[in-house]
Amino acid sequence: MFADRATIYVRSGKGGDGHVSFRREKYVPNGGPDGGDGGNGGSVILEIDDGLNTLVDFRNVRKYLAEHGEDGGKRNCHGKNGKDVILKVPEGTVVKDAESGKVITDMSKDNRRFVLLLGGRGGNGNQHYATSRMQAPKYAQPGQPAIEMKILLELKVIADVGLVGYPNVGKSTFLTMVSNARPKIANYHFTTLNPYLGVVDLDGAKGFVIADIPGLIEGASEGVGLGHEFLRHVERTKVIIHVVDASGSEGRDPIEDIVKINNELKNYSEDLAKRPQIIAANKTDLIPDTKDEVIAKLKNTFEPQGVKVYPISAATGEGLSAILYEVRHMLDEIGDEPVIFEPEYDMQRDIVYDEPFTVEYDPDEKEYVVEGPRIEKMLGFTNLDSEKGFVFFQNFLKDNGILEKLEELGIKEGDTVRMYGLSFDYFK
Repeated sequence: MFADRATIYVRSGKGGDGHVSFRREKYVPNGGPDGGDGGNGGSVILEIDDGLNTLVDFRNVRKYLAEHGEDGGKRNCHGKNGKDVILKVPEGTVVKDAESGKVITDMSKDNRRFVLLLGGRGGNGNQHYATSRMQAPKYAQPGQPAIEMKILLELKVIADVGLVGYPNVGKSTFLTMVSNARPKIANYHFTTLNPYLGVVDLDGAKGFVIADIPGLIEGASEGVGLGHEFLRHVERTKVIIHVVDASGSEGRDPIEDIVKINNELKNYSEDLAKRPQIIAANKTDLIPDTKDEVIAKLKNTFEPQGVKVYPISAATGEGLSAILYEVRHMLDEIGDEPVIFEPEYDMQRDIVYDEPFTVEYDPDEKEYVVEGPRIEKMLGFTNLDSEKGFVFFQNFLKDNGILEKLEELGIKEGDTVRMYGLSFDYFK
């Protein structure tokens, strides 16, 4: 079976702990602190591999763990950084949070490398905490914790045009005749169990990529006949070619077939049902006597709805050129922007916000201290050197009520706030 879906567990590496130690040399009886910093934990990174076209590798291995950072050592020895885990995926893979189903990222086009989980930062050794009042600190910063989650990988093929229709209506033959694709063809339902991609070349016009989506049946949107596995591959297409057996060679009414398949598209996704569509009335070579009558009936039913009908015979090649140039015209009107799934899951917000934290005043250091797993995770996710990261940091303090609690403790402008390895002056 074509592997286009997998659920896996991923975990970044924990940051190594900072070390507490002091110089001990022959003529330096009271040496200062020399505890080294912990190494950073490894990250979980996604990368597009152009040599892959399925997610089969993730069917065999379901757990991916980045290395933890090593703890710091004495004599200012820095702990070794943990190794990253790099997951190779085919282009078109949509990454979702397995629990909520929200999109994290779409590995398509320019998004070729994505840091999914950032490794925990290593903790500072005690040398960083020496002050004029505390020259021998016995405190070192612990490494930031690892982050774990389950993710769902879904491969949605990247094609400009999708072929849909009932099984055995001639989609595979159509694709073979108009492109360089060579799907297996036989007179059985569900012969095509994989989406096939082909490149269509046109004289005097820009080509396009077309996908043969395995045959759909009534109930496909509810998973009947592997419907969900197939329908996801239509989601990126800009134009849908609805292939129908105009001859009714299997005893079905072509108009009813079109209505039923369109209902499945609508039930699966309202957005998908609104995509521009064109009807390829196939197998006209099998209805020589009543061909005009059948095509007229299809046109009278669907063209008032804005859906053009083209009589074709994929077997003989009749009408193929006309429908391909019409599709190219439709694509030109739509534009070249690819169909990309926008992120719905905010890694900073959705992972960080459910952890506890504390806000206290340290009278010895005369500092306000904000600590807790939520704060550690936030700092691990946030690049405060970037404008976006700093804005998130400010909103985080406000949205979590941290600023309000600091004010309740009596903080004044110019007072110092400490969050693990970060200190800043408070200004309202």
